[in-house]
Amino acid sequence: MQTLRIGIVDLDTSHPNNWVPIIKELGHQVVAVFDGGTVHEEGYATQFAEKHEIQMVCDALEDMVPHVDAVIIHSVNWDLHVERARPFVNAGKAILIDKPMAGNMRDIQQLLEWERSGARITGGSSLSVCEEAKEWHRQHDPYDEIVTVLAGCSVDEFNYGIHAFYFLQAIMGAGIESVRSTGVHLQHQIELVWQDGRKGILSVGATQGYLPFYATIVTEHTVKHLQVDSSRLYRSFLEASLPYLSGDIEPFVSISQLLEVELAAMAAKKSLLLGGEEVALKHLSEEDQGYDGASFAVEYRMKVKGH
Repeated sequence: MQTLRIGIVDLDTSHPNNWVPIIKELGHQVVAVFDGGTVHEEGYATQFAEKHEIQMVCDALEDMVPHVDAVIIHSVNWDLHVERARPFVNAGKAILIDKPMAGNMRDIQQLLEWERSGARITGGSSLSVCEEAKEWHRQHDPYDEIVTVLAGCSVDEFNYGIHAFYFLQAIMGAGIESVRSTGVHLQHQIELVWQDGRKGILSVGATQGYLPFYATIVTEHTVKHLQVDSSRLYRSFLEASLPYLSGDIEPFVSISQLLEVELAAMAAKKSLLLGGEEVALKHLSEEDQGYDGASFAVEYRMKVKGH
């Protein structure tokens, strides 16, 4: 396995602190950090670098480019992801974009265009490769057809709720065709329809207490409930992602399949705004509202700072 020189872009969330030690344990180097100041004050990147023994703190992304083989983008404002990625794509570097990768069609189309041009990009949610879904697939008889799956989590509809979308796809596979909001009762309930006719149900959004990631899978012969052990998620995700970033293996899932999940979340929002109309993913356009990363980042900073 090739040892990667990795740069960390934006330190907004808890993920960089948790991921850097795992990256090192997996045999890679974290050589540079950049923070745009969305959440943390000036000087935080230097403190982070000292804590994790990272030699380079960059004032500009362009300063990082020549020193890394790959970057991990952690911006809590997902509307920044494409521009954060651009200098690295242009330089032929590998890129992992933390979830949600994008909240609007313009950015999703740019990511898909980069994939078509051969850029090495992955990302999304660690639920896409969680051990519970993989174990279920190992034990599941492929001839025992899925009747339906109910999956969900709490906290919010997109930044955190996107995990549930990824978990559902990890179980059901690619091929989401359309989405329909069935309305809101405490949480937002959403029906997803696959191209082969299968349907899954999601329930996402804030609740009074924290709800873990879960799924109940109904097949023609069995009912199985999965509850995710969150302590294993980061390692599983990085073990799946880093060998692809280094060029050692094919992607665990293509970026186009991963982005299908984020398109489904956009379709769910559009359906809710339209009073529950079914929305086909292929009919989404740049005119659709999407999710506002800048507004979410302001709220996130206020929570982190205790305002």
